[in-house]
Amino acid sequence: MSDAEIGIIGLAVMGQNLALNMDDHGFRVAVFNRTAAKVDAFLAGPAAGTPIIGCQSLHDLVAALERPRRILMMVRAGAAVDDMITEIAPHLSPGDSLIDGGNSHFRDTERRAGALAAQGIRYVGAGISGGEDGARHGPAIMPGGDPQAWPLVKDLFQTIAAQVDGTPCCQWIGDGGAGHYVKMVHNGIEYADMQLIAEAYLLLRAGVGLGVDEIQSVFADWGEGILNSYLIEITAEILKVKDDDGSPLIDKVLDRAAQKGTGSWTAINALELGVPATLIGEAVFARSLSAMKDERVRAAARLPAAPLSSSIASTDFVDRIHDALYAAKICSYAQGFLLLREAANTHGWKLDLGGIALLWRGGCIIRSGFLNDIKAAYDETPEPESLLQHDFFRLELERTLPNWRKTVAMAIGLGIPTPALASALTFYDGYRSADLSANLIQAQRDYFGAHTYERTDQPRGKAFHSDWDSG
Repeated sequence: MSDAEIGIIGLAVMGQNLALNMDDHGFRVAVFNRTAAKVDAFLAGPAAGTPIIGCQSLHDLVAALERPRRILMMVRAGAAVDDMITEIAPHLSPGDSLIDGGNSHFRDTERRAGALAAQGIRYVGAGISGGEDGARHGPAIMPGGDPQAWPLVKDLFQTIAAQVDGTPCCQWIGDGGAGHYVKMVHNGIEYADMQLIAEAYLLLRAGVGLGVDEIQSVFADWGEGILNSYLIEITAEILKVKDDDGSPLIDKVLDRAAQKGTGSWTAINALELGVPATLIGEAVFARSLSAMKDERVRAAARLPAAPLSSSIASTDFVDRIHDALYAAKICSYAQGFLLLREAANTHGWKLDLGGIALLWRGGCIIRSGFLNDIKAAYDETPEPESLLQHDFFRLELERTLPNWRKTVAMAIGLGIPTPALASALTFYDGYRSADLSANLIQAQRDYFGAHTYERTDQPRGKAFHSDWDSG
């Protein structure tokens, strides 16, 4: 009987949990997986006792759905999405909505949306954040693509999304690949947040000399204040866990961080757009450096450290690290929103930056109380040049800047790597500088390549060239 309201393709953990979430909210769900055994196992296991419909073929899935059909693909990004589109498109009719809920590259989403629009199929690229728990109990959802699909999926998505103060963490982002682009930037900020927190942990451990239990208490305390966030919360939880021998489990985890590519995509796109998203770049490179574990072990035995001596009191150092982490976090989000602004201008998207901050407040990995301050900033000044220039953040940076500088200086003196904390400070100092050393760089470019330069005593946009080696 054709009575299901939504079909889901792909029954890995995210697909399963979204199906259960939808079922919890009264939506009639049909599911399909290439491996039929997964459908049977799902119905006999997590979905036992629910009215979720299991389908053994794409034909059966499409036949089980009401029209216009809504189908959510939860398959691996890349060629697998194109393959699935090729298989299912012949079964669809004009007016049906096909949704990609994976971490697809936004340019792939734009290409797919254009191709399917020619067939009358409404394509949506929906970034979904929150991991397994978010998918099950309420994720943040960032849909974009064919705007005609939004009225068809709005109620479904906003109902299953996380809710904060009665507001769903799901709003329409924009045309084409806008939804997946915003999810990509979300993931880039996530990379930076995780790196900053890891650096703070290392400073507390190697710089202050605190034990894991003491650091756990610090992060638990930080989670009650202005640093309140999901990532701070789970850091405190991680540091509680003991191994079978009673030692902290974190000490048994190899210091090699993997990555799936969305952070790299964000950093690469920032380079393409000329936006200095330095923290995201440093976070990606830090993971790359962590992957060189064996080489680092050999280097540790051969390369000198020669740290400077330090006599700072541990309580003072903890407060300094707190302020440095908070200030760097402000810069990280400022860079992310600069990237969103530039992408909107480049691609013609009408991104609601304050609204994006609002939908990131719940369900997603970077959720934090800090996002309320960003939303308030965009409410007061709809198009600020940067969050750094908004009074709230400007004053917060003014307050924390001395401790930030001392923390980075101390880390460098002790030989403790803090690429994101230091990069954030360097970005801040560059952004607040009316005059930089780029005049020398441009003179060098004109010297060897006749690339010309602008003059400070002439109107902007007027080009000059000099014969630099003549005298």
